[in-house]
Amino acid sequence: MPLRKLPLACVKHVQWEEVATPDIHPSCSQASDWAADALTVALVLGLFASYIPQHLRIIRAGTSVGFSPWFLLLGSTSSAAAMLNIITMQGPVLRCCLEVSFGKCIEISSGVILVGSQWLLFSIILVLYMVYYPPNLKYVELETDTHDSRPVQRVISDIKSDEWRLSVIVSQVVAVHLAFITLTTFFLLYTTDSSPDPSGRRPYLIDLWATFLGVSSGILAAVQYAPQLQRTYHLKLVGALSIPMMVIQSPGGIVMALSIAMKPGTDWTSWVMYAVSAVMQACLLSMCIMWKIRQRRLHIDDFGRPLGLPASPSAESILTAENDEGQFESQVFDVRVVEESTEVGETAPLLKPPVRIPHKGGILGWLERLRS
Repeated sequence: MPLRKLPLACVKHVQWEEVATPDIHPSCSQASDWAADALTVALVLGLFASYIPQHLRIIRAGTSVGFSPWFLLLGSTSSAAAMLNIITMQGPVLRCCLEVSFGKCIEISSGVILVGSQWLLFSIILVLYMVYYPPNLKYVELETDTHDSRPVQRVISDIKSDEWRLSVIVSQVVAVHLAFITLTTFFLLYTTDSSPDPSGRRPYLIDLWATFLGVSSGILAAVQYAPQLQRTYHLKLVGALSIPMMVIQSPGGIVMALSIAMKPGTDWTSWVMYAVSAVMQACLLSMCIMWKIRQRRLHIDDFGRPLGLPASPSAESILTAENDEGQFESQVFDVRVVEESTEVGETAPLLKPPVRIPHKGGILGWLERLRS
């Protein structure tokens, strides 16, 4: 019987089928959710649009006055824990990037990109806070009195001020915390075998670590705004805080929580931090708006300087605000006025003992008493 020749088109079709049948896990070939993808893109753009004004505000003002180091510590650690939480939860799904196209990989990892962007942009605030920390507040100022007609002289010592020392410790703690949870997360992901199916049961250690990261992130976010609310309330000034950033992020936090909740492989531990942060940030926004109205009534800017003076506070400037009785009180960020006096008595010592800058009560005062 003679052999029949197949048409060339049939041969090409069979060869294509054999080559184009990759071994892809069924969970990695899910249909695209264009609505969720569009929401994620909008949220990422919204994050950049909300944080960039805050970054520019610090750079243009040339100072990070108004930020609480505790707020930056809690916010940085909270956002880092949230980022590693979603990486842990979606770790098996992210392995699909080894089998799918680049575009599909971006879609699968959109939740990580969203949360990672939030962590990066907030961490930049901490970096700018350290870079633009007022130089005159970094070290303790001492006053010396010469035994002649010369006035009292002010000398900047090499002793770090309490808040600058705290800020340095904060940055170090943030770095150590990030390194620890990052190494732990990737160690667990690479040493445990789990299915890419988001509906499948996760290994016990992965589930336990993800829960720890999510719960700790939520708790840190709830506590994060307490020191900043306290600081802003006592200063009665907006300072370097950006109201446009908070206007965008307060409602955006709720939308972001909903977006993360729709991602495969996530649960309540992945989005609770953003819901809590949105509520607390709304409280801070309300307080800043209240102080903004008060500043306009007193004809002062966000740093307490009379309107018409340069926007960037100088190294020797003192922030003032009117108290409830109508008098002006010093709202100083660990700065005080040293009165220069030309009166010299015969019994005056050649060198006055060092006078450290007094601090108000609160956490810093407690730490000072603890060290002593």
